[in-house]
Amino acid sequence: MPLTDLPRALDHLDALNQRLAGNEAVVFLDYDGTLTPIVDRPEDAVISDSIRNAVRDLAERCTVCVVSGRDRAVVQELMGLRSLVVAGSHGFDIWAPEAGTIEREEGRAFEALMGEVEARLRDELDDIDAAIVEPKKVGVAVHDRLVADADRPRVRAAVEAVLADHPDELKMTPGKRVYEVQPRIDWDKGKAVRYLLDALGLDRADVVPLYLGDDVTDEHAFEALGGDGIGIFVGDPDDPEVAGRTTAADYLLRSPAEVEQFLGRLAR
Repeated sequence: MPLTDLPRALDHLDALNQRLAGNEAVVFLDYDGTLTPIVDRPEDAVISDSIRNAVRDLAERCTVCVVSGRDRAVVQELMGLRSLVVAGSHGFDIWAPEAGTIEREEGRAFEALMGEVEARLRDELDDIDAAIVEPKKVGVAVHDRLVADADRPRVRAAVEAVLADHPDELKMTPGKRVYEVQPRIDWDKGKAVRYLLDALGLDRADVVPLYLGDDVTDEHAFEALGGDGIGIFVGDPDDPEVAGRTTAADYLLRSPAEVEQFLGRLAR
């Protein structure tokens, strides 16, 4: 569905409450662009106290999981809450309050290669102002949001050259002004969500999962939930970075501020 056709979640709270009535909710939240606005530098995406409080209050009523492309330890530090399930590195590295750490073994085999990829990209992009190479536990992200328009083709070319040299081992997941170089494994946020529901004993008919996200990578989660859950896209349909996109989500929240309102209503 085009983003412009999505109904606003805040305008359909009665319908959402009816869907949840008599069932247990489990809420999955992306971090960047969902709990915080998109910013120029990853380290500047700091969650506000009010949204943190809304997430904390909701976690007292139901299971809440943050699903992010960032490293799990980084997300946990940013959130500052130990009551949350956190799935970092697109679900390769999971921590739950009761179960502890759950790591996907497949990712470990790629650690050495990802170190080589990081070093290569840092070397090739060193002379491009504002190009950011972000190492992750299972992947490397290259950000070009602050890069001059004239240099952006060089950033993409460097990433594509790495992929061309390792076609059977690596893949690239595009995002909002970021290229995520990851192991070529059949794994994404959608599979992570289904895995989590099963691992946490929540893959039941009386559980309604809700997933809130803003990026292309979150579409896998919207699709994975299908008719079993509720997908909520976060973002302004008029934003040039998402204009023209279609989505498998069911509802829309236009900003992290609206996410805060929505989570507050769920926590009541």
